[in-house]
Parts: sequence; C-alpha cells; structure tokens
Amino acid sequence: MLLKTLSLAVVAALSFAAPALAQDVTVTLTGVEARGGALLTALQTRGQFMQAAAAHGDRVDRPAAGTLRVTFRDVAPGDYALMVLHDEDGDGRMKLNGSMPGEGWAMVNGDALRSTPTFDEVRFTVTTSGADITVPMAYPR
Repeated sequence: MLLKTLSLAVVAALSFAAPALAQDVTVTLTGVEARGGALLTALQTRGQFMQAAAAHGDRVDRPAAGTLRVTFRDVAPGDYALMVLHDEDGDGRMKLNGSMPGEGWAMVNGDALRSTPTFDEVRFTVTTSGADITVPMAYPR
C-alpha cells in the first residue's frame, strides 16, 4: 500500500504547477545508484500525504550514481513529506518483490521506517527561509 501510494503521489506531482510565492527547498539525495529509468520526487502536504496528489514534483531522467540535488521552487512555508521513487522500469509505479520495494525510494527518516509511515514520522518543515534537507536513497539488494 505504501509503495503503490508513493508511486501515485510522485507521478501526480509532476503535473501540478507550484504557487508563485515562498522559498526554495533543496533536497540532497545520497547513495543514488545508476540503474536507468527516472528519479521521481514529490513534496506532499498533510492533506495530500499518501494520496495521488502533491504540492510540487520533479523528474530526473537517467540519474548518475552518487549524490543528486533537486530544488523545488516557490514552496510555501509549512510541513511537507518528501516522496522519492527511482522508477527503473519507467512504469510510474513502485515494483515490488513480495511486500518489499523492488526499486529505489527515499523519505525523510526512511531508514527508521518498519511499516507504513505516518505524516508526522516523515515530515519536515519549510520555513520562510526555505529548507535544505539530505536524505539517503534505499535500494533493494
């Protein structure tokens, strides 16, 4: 459920325009692997969390291995969840191996998750100065 919703949210975010106010949010993704496909990223508000909607979204085709920065422009202050999917096969959805992720993913505090997260477990705050966060990617082995 988590992974299916993550996939829908990231894909939906790519079709929404950002409001023309506020500050930038810079997300640094560490441990990105060069597995082809696209890296889909989204910011969701509490009301959008785990739904097929997002406040902001971005796509990086064929990401290189290493560290990658994504900047979301004009993000209003408030609390957000970050959703990242490394859509290796290009189908816009998280591939599963049983109940485990079959493609790379990331969320704030993702390394501590053991079940479907709540918004409060994965949220971060955007202030009137914006935000700069670093999140590690998780890949199946």
